[in-house]
Amino acid sequence: MLTSQNCFIAVVLSCAGSALALPSGHASPFVGVSSTSQVGFPGPTPSMSIPSRHDHDLYSNNNSRSMAIYRLVVFGLPGASPLVPEGCEITQVHLLHRHGARYPTSDASPALLAAKLHTAAAGQGLNVSGPLSFLSNWTYKLGAEILTPFGRSQMFDLGVGFRVKYGELMKDFDDLPVFRTTSEGNSSSLSFAAGFFGIQKMASSYHQLIMIEADNFNNTLAPYDNCPNSNTASIAGVGNVQSTKWAQIYLKQAAQRISSFVQGVEFTPTDLVAMQQLCAYETVALGFSSFCELFTQQEWQGYAYHDDLLFWYSNGPGNPTSAPLGIGYIQELVSRLTQTPITEFNTSVNKTIVSNNATFPLNQPIYVDASHDTILTAIYTAFNFTSLAATGPLPTDHIPVGRTYHSNQLAPFGSNLVGQVLSCPASSKPTHIRWILNDGVLPLTGIKGCQANKDGLCDLDTFIAAMKQRIQEVDFNFGCFANYTVPVPDNLVTGQLF
Repeated sequence: MLTSQNCFIAVVLSCAGSALALPSGHASPFVGVSSTSQVGFPGPTPSMSIPSRHDHDLYSNNNSRSMAIYRLVVFGLPGASPLVPEGCEITQVHLLHRHGARYPTSDASPALLAAKLHTAAAGQGLNVSGPLSFLSNWTYKLGAEILTPFGRSQMFDLGVGFRVKYGELMKDFDDLPVFRTTSEGNSSSLSFAAGFFGIQKMASSYHQLIMIEADNFNNTLAPYDNCPNSNTASIAGVGNVQSTKWAQIYLKQAAQRISSFVQGVEFTPTDLVAMQQLCAYETVALGFSSFCELFTQQEWQGYAYHDDLLFWYSNGPGNPTSAPLGIGYIQELVSRLTQTPITEFNTSVNKTIVSNNATFPLNQPIYVDASHDTILTAIYTAFNFTSLAATGPLPTDHIPVGRTYHSNQLAPFGSNLVGQVLSCPASSKPTHIRWILNDGVLPLTGIKGCQANKDGLCDLDTFIAAMKQRIQEVDFNFGCFANYTVPVPDNLVTGQLF
């Protein structure tokens, strides 16, 4: 367990025009700043270019996992609608979402490939022809980490849509709501708030709690810093190993084909994957990418499965740290649903935050939390959404027919998981809950006691009891701190070793 479990620094933007009011006798846990650029990740953009117009379909690359653009999905219950079921009334809503489209990190594969090409061109020379001719004058134009203009638009639109669907819940709420984000996701949260509250009113309409992403700061929305095993290559890197096995298969013909048009550099399977990533990143940043046309439809399907393997075995049901990483959010959810403060602190839950009603209120009709793709998939695993893992474990030598785990539908840019708390039939007392992932209504039959229901409804008390049991079942300290190895073959489907 972390020895500095309760260490905490947070920043509340002055979205309400003043510092967040604390109860009498409480010292403020907040550190004020004059600029959001001082918080977390200001987002270097060393070579960012302004997008230009191109006749290119932004939505064409739907096979790109976390770089994919949020779109409607088809894995939900057949015939179920994200609209409130007839005869029910919504009483509360919980939103967990990923940031919008962003530039890659500065040490990611696209930047490394660009450096490799630059080195080759500066050395003995780089000769390209045919479909690679564009490389003769291609330059790396992407920034690093921060949202693209399109990504800001995504988050604004998500805020607008959420206001249209659920804004009425705020009309009888007299306090300013607290929305949470990680330090890296702050710009997404501001764009969401601008859409939800309106640009003119957002500054006085809510409080933004920024949870710091750093060692020794407990953070349920970025718990990897609290979990050493999730940063250990032999455990966290299983997805890289498994996806690389598949890359050597699905990119074999592409390697031969593409290599015939270049002299002066040798492309590895990792380089080809980076080209497929560049297709996605350049598309959402610049509107077009010549890398997209280098690959066949079958190779794009192979890339989608490559990222399914990466997520399954590193951040999903096939990794023993996944459920431990996600269980802190489940604790917070139960606390909010029951309006009961958390009293056990043996996961990534930050005691300082959740013990203070000013930073962790329990009476809001709307909760909004912004996180990352890898944490969303870990939280799905902690929930025990078994329908998503029904066809696992995933093989590394072929794409299984009818697989249920699609990372480009689970955690694309702008991905959002919505928990609707409902009264059915309509009344003032909440009776049911259901979960909607990217507008697909999830079946909850994998959650203990939840019965099959055409609308994905589960009795609220039954759901809460099941989540309390999950909290007891998932051993955070073992998953994150114990000395163990991932079994070979890795047949895990629950995100924990036992």
